[in-house]
Amino acid sequence: MSITFNADEVFEMAEQIERNGAKFYRRAADNTDDAEAGKKLLNLAAMEDEHEKIFGAMRTDLSLKNLFSTTFDPFNEQAMYLRAMADTNVFNLKADPSEKLTGRESLEEIYKTAIGLEKDSIIFYIGIRDMIPGNLGKDKIELIIKEEKKHIVDLTEQLKAL
Repeated sequence: MSITFNADEVFEMAEQIERNGAKFYRRAADNTDDAEAGKKLLNLAAMEDEHEKIFGAMRTDLSLKNLFSTTFDPFNEQAMYLRAMADTNVFNLKADPSEKLTGRESLEEIYKTAIGLEKDSIIFYIGIRDMIPGNLGKDKIELIIKEEKKHIVDLTEQLKAL
């Protein structure tokens, strides 16, 4: 069975990942008494907001083009990969990770959860990047992947500092 996505669907999934991340970071910031940690979490939320805007612009631009027609994938593996992720085999796009925050989590728990969310988003974005021809925005996806990696580094440093 062939699984296909269009640009609109793929970038809507990416936008949802970023909305979920921003919401998680804002709620985590609200739930901490550590002012410095709260500030850093809000900064991460703002970065996720920017990523959502980038994906939204790409969605608008690329939906008008035949996005995947130049991507060689004879066995449809890239589309199956994205579908597996979207179908909750790796993470659930419909789930709101901020709803898991009760306000009783330690900063350690918040940082560990955030690192996991960042890793999941990177895995998804690598799948998108591999489907996009270079001249249609692959560099933008690569930039977002690098920023998400920086988030993991920053969160790991915060975790170590506890």
